[in-house]
Amino acid sequence: MTSPDWTMITRAPGAVRSRSINAENPTGAPGRAAMEASALGPSRKGRPAIGIDAGETATLAEIEGPGAIRHVWLTVPDRTSAGPWVLRDLVLRIWWDDAVDPAVEVPLGDFFCNGFGQRALITSVPIVVAPTGGMNCYFPMPFRRRARIELTNEHPGRVDGIYYQIDYTVGDELGEDTATFHAQWRRSNGTGTLGQDHVLLDGVTGAGSFVGSYIGLTALERYWWGEGELKFYLDDDQEYPTQCSTGLEDYAGGAWAFQDALRRDPVPNPITFSAPYCGYPFYSAEDTTQASPFATPTAQSHGMYRWQLPDPVIFTSRLRVTLQQIGAWDHGHFERNDDISTVAYWYQAGPADQNVRHPLPPRDQRRPR
Repeated sequence: MTSPDWTMITRAPGAVRSRSINAENPTGAPGRAAMEASALGPSRKGRPAIGIDAGETATLAEIEGPGAIRHVWLTVPDRTSAGPWVLRDLVLRIWWDDAVDPAVEVPLGDFFCNGFGQRALITSVPIVVAPTGGMNCYFPMPFRRRARIELTNEHPGRVDGIYYQIDYTVGDELGEDTATFHAQWRRSNGTGTLGQDHVLLDGVTGAGSFVGSYIGLTALERYWWGEGELKFYLDDDQEYPTQCSTGLEDYAGGAWAFQDALRRDPVPNPITFSAPYCGYPFYSAEDTTQASPFATPTAQSHGMYRWQLPDPVIFTSRLRVTLQQIGAWDHGHFERNDDISTVAYWYQAGPADQNVRHPLPPRDQRRPR
């Protein structure tokens, strides 16, 4: 998962075949792409995109296995006349094999490290968001019998201009220990008690690897917000974890508050960045939606990611991941209570236990601050 599988292109393919699904070939069937006619004539860009009415779900892919999804690309408008939060209102769900519950259930933007319903450029190994809003996922997603990908529109209006492409292979040889991809969104919306950790993931049983996080934090209190440590409770861990970070910006690969300097005057400037395995690509302290004629300053929002691909967190029986909410000022550390939304990404062998499911809250409880 840290580099491309070059053996696929440097040896005879055997039984493996490449396929691709998009609006021009919604089934991925061989010899059935680019069939729709347009004003330019037959087979000339006749159906490049779809639209989804409010409250409706589109099935983007249904694939018979064995196989592996290699690349997912999507682009959608980030707002409509009905409101600005399309990236938070569209929900991506993915099922593997015969599972009842989805292995992936995440707001579309957050899955691609574009939280807060706003775009940010991401230049990393598994997730790339290119100008302007081209969202790419390169996490390998193997499946044995079937895969289903759905996109649900919980926006108050219809969303048109949904372009997508799912590149995959079929006929792959998958061992019994092949692990499947999962992703889950959670939010602590400033409603916890002081000293209560935000939970990224809990209830995972079996064996697998935790491979990364996207963390969006809106600071609801003064002063520095990022002293909290990521804690990884593995297998038989109880009171204390086996692994932890030394602070939130440290976990995301940064240091010293992502600022150009630690100083009082002039006011320091946050510095965003996006790198192959870690990044702090988003900072905002104003409303840019133009959805209101009132004053635009907002609470500071920060988006960051960390891909643990060269250094996965490996578990053999159980996994729980939490984030402390701790701040700092001239008089030391203090407990905070911020608005934190996260996506946890992991692989596990065998089906997910029912206890890992954390149903996505309704749209009005996902609205960005």
